[in-house]
Amino acid sequence: MDRPTGRDVARLAGVSQATVSLVFSGSDTARARVSSATRDRVREAARQLGYQPQAAGRQLRLGRTGLVHLAVPNILGPFFARVLDGAQSAATELGLAVVFSSGWDGDALARACNSRQFDGLLLCSPDDSQLGELPASTPVVFLDADPALVAGSPLRRTLELDVSGGMASAVSHLRELGHRRIGHLRSTDSAYTFRSRQAGFEQAARSLEVLEVGVSINGGLEAARAAAHRLLADVPPQAVVCDDDVVAAGLYHAAADLGLRIPDDLSVVGIDNILAASLLAPALTTVDLPGEHLGSAGVGLLAELVAGRTPSAPAPLPTTLLVRGSTRAADSL
Repeated sequence: MDRPTGRDVARLAGVSQATVSLVFSGSDTARARVSSATRDRVREAARQLGYQPQAAGRQLRLGRTGLVHLAVPNILGPFFARVLDGAQSAATELGLAVVFSSGWDGDALARACNSRQFDGLLLCSPDDSQLGELPASTPVVFLDADPALVAGSPLRRTLELDVSGGMASAVSHLRELGHRRIGHLRSTDSAYTFRSRQAGFEQAARSLEVLEVGVSINGGLEAARAAAHRLLADVPPQAVVCDDDVVAAGLYHAAADLGLRIPDDLSVVGIDNILAASLLAPALTTVDLPGEHLGSAGVGLLAELVAGRTPSAPAPLPTTLLVRGSTRAADSL
């Protein structure tokens, strides 16, 4: 079969070819001149026919590349795979593509912006090294980042996760189970997301006995395992909150090394809800951070900025405590 054309879509949808072109332009004019019902009918006809608009030509006419850049601090962090998955899905629906980078510092990101190789930047969970002077002309959406980064800039938005509330729910869960001596494997990373986790932990852990040990998130499983050994030395806490699920996995290893059973001897809570969390034995109680939603909503917000619109500041995305098998009541220990 020949490749379907805009004319084929127009015939099936019962509209003019000009209307088809207008719908797939993604412009404000299309929203104003074509009703929502007609736009839906055109898109459904395109789906049935397998029609793909010529994105490259459209982007060229608009002076754009059709690319958005997603930058993360460390590609080895499993959570970022969830963000990328959501970003790619949303970008595909919008006729865009996502390019990805890991560990670029502020200078590298600024050079990439100045090269105009992409239309906008998504900067996810940035650490201090990534927060250089980005060109004011580049639309940027900061994901899971400090809202203060966008102050006074019309081309900047922040999309937060309620990580502080998520951490507070983890501590409250342990408190409700009767645990009063709580360990915290705390990230030493400089990113805003970990400062927020720390704030949520401290707020919720008031009146509890707290033992804290710092751990480098970028150090991976072995760094987490070593930090957990330090935390569990001498008199272990009744329960431990970990700043992400990889750290929790390291704690599982350390507990096994020391002959401690989870949750019989030690309750454990993580945060992120990466795939491995449900594969641990027992499955990890953790706070779900909606990475896919963060990525998809971030692309949608960035597309609005690239199109010259002024979207309002979105509310933080909610987080959810998922209770699995790694926690139990203190009175049953």
